Amino acid sequence: QVQLEESGGGLVQAGGSLRLSCVASARAVSQDAMAWFRQAPGKEREFLARIWLSTGNTWYASSVVGRFTLSRDSAKNTMYLQMNSLKPEDTGRYYCASRAGRRLTVNAYHNASSYDYWGQGTPVTVSS
Repeated sequence: QVQLEESGGGLVQAGGSLRLSCVASARAVSQDAMAWFRQAPGKEREFLARIWLSTGNTWYASSVVGRFTLSRDSAKNTMYLQMNSLKPEDTGRYYCASRAGRRLTVNAYHNASSYDYWGQGTPVTVSS
């Protein structure tokens, strides 16, 4: 069983920054990929960024490219999401996820259904 736990959310003014963390159980690091998603009230879960664990390759949604940076510390089994220049529309609950199995097509990593394990999420509120 893979366990994921997010932290670092909170209330921030527009233009501010937050860094989210996702601590993974040891088994998670043998997975294919990990990702960050968010879900705003009344909306579907939205892909933000992913990393292929074997290569470190990252990919970002167009809505966050240039503002958000995904990184990892393998020694700490931790993935981060540095979020800068936050906007009110970034408000939502942020989730980390991981998946096992063989490599998928590039676009498949943008689908929440491609991921096997999820954390409980951490809330982010950006005030205007």
